[in-house]
Amino acid sequence: MNVKKTTLYVTQAALIAAMYFVINLLQNTLLPGTTSMAIQFRFAEALCVLAMFTTAAIPGLGIGCMLFNLTTAGSLPLDFIVGTIATVLSTLLMYLLRNVKLRGYPWLSMLMPVVFNAVIVGWELTYYGFNLLHINMLYVAAGEAAVIFVLGTALYFVLQRHKTHIFSK
Repeated sequence: MNVKKTTLYVTQAALIAAMYFVINLLQNTLLPGTTSMAIQFRFAEALCVLAMFTTAAIPGLGIGCMLFNLTTAGSLPLDFIVGTIATVLSTLLMYLLRNVKLRGYPWLSMLMPVVFNAVIVGWELTYYGFNLLHINMLYVAAGEAAVIFVLGTALYFVLQRHKTHIFSK
């Protein structure tokens, strides 16, 4: 990578991390409790679709998630590690599967945050004594699916239409 591309990559990652953090912070302030525990609707999770347009979203979302979970009172003690792992793995697979589409829609990519958060965060909640594993996984998956398939889909189609202007290098 040359200096210009490296600077662009780091800037994009930092902006994505900041957006994830600020959106969650605002949501947690305006709607307390909606960004933590088993049933959560983190609006910022819609930003996961950015991983299909730029690899800078993978570390950006991971860092944003880690920072938010480190600084939020409602987060569980291991959430900054567990949540970050779920985010990084899901966005990495979103990127790798971005071209696999059914009727023009990247279903497999969009499922990755739902699956990884359900399994990993569901396990974490069970570890801390909240419900049974399958119940936690179902709750986490439901919240994640709602955000990804509504807000994330809307964001995906807007970015798909304007990607050459937004992500040009």
